[in-house]
Amino acid sequence: MTAQAAAGTAPAGGSADTADIGSAVRGGWRLGLYLALTLVCIPIQAVLLRLSLGWAVRFPVAYHRLCCRIMGLDIAVVGQPSAARPTLFIANHSSYLDIPVLGALLPVSFVAKSEVAGWPLFGLLADLQRTVYVNRTARHEAHRQRDSIADRLQAGDSLVLFPEGTSSDGNRTLPFKTALFAVAATKIGDRPLVVQPVSVTATHLDGIPLGHTLRPLYAWYGDMELPPHLWRMVKAGRLRVTVEFHTPLTVEDAGSRKALADRCWQAVATGVDRAVRGRD
Repeated sequence: MTAQAAAGTAPAGGSADTADIGSAVRGGWRLGLYLALTLVCIPIQAVLLRLSLGWAVRFPVAYHRLCCRIMGLDIAVVGQPSAARPTLFIANHSSYLDIPVLGALLPVSFVAKSEVAGWPLFGLLADLQRTVYVNRTARHEAHRQRDSIADRLQAGDSLVLFPEGTSSDGNRTLPFKTALFAVAATKIGDRPLVVQPVSVTATHLDGIPLGHTLRPLYAWYGDMELPPHLWRMVKAGRLRVTVEFHTPLTVEDAGSRKALADRCWQAVATGVDRAVRGRD
């Protein structure tokens, strides 16, 4: 099968109607299973949060793993995630799909833009995973937002921060915004906070390298509308996403907040470039 056929477009000489029907059935089946699973899991997670059980942290990992399986996302892991609790994970960001991919691997909450809270369904799911919301355009709130993140870290919660500030096309890593890296100076007891860079890259569709042209099957960026993008993705075949965990470090290792941001960017950008070039 060609990458075009797997993405839902028939190869030359093939039947476009057959390909369209098959991909639509696949997409409908995936979305139906995803919604059914989600509707079952929402009240379970709500109860776990109310009871303050440790399972409120671990349950989302199982949920995201099932979601990835349903949605056709195969995760290839390179390296080892930090075992330190808490850890601040620093990742590139190219899609809303980064959330289930990383959530399937890590018992974490996410730092997200404040607009996410208002998204239908996804806003509720973000609340249930105890997302920390930030308004990156409100500079006067930067200090309060850093304190909110630091409080969560000091409480022992591992977090994922996407410092690009927006999603990219998945072929490169945008420059990191350094303001929120100030939380890396947070002390956890008498030790410095552990920070781990993470690269997330979509690389294959049904075993075939994506290339720059088809990577937007995963990447969601610019003025793309979410529903059409989601529908195109679920109609496609199985997408492989490579997640590379880089060497953990601290602000003391780097020497300063800006130096830490630069070292994280270098590690993440190198990992993305390696995944893109090695599998294109």
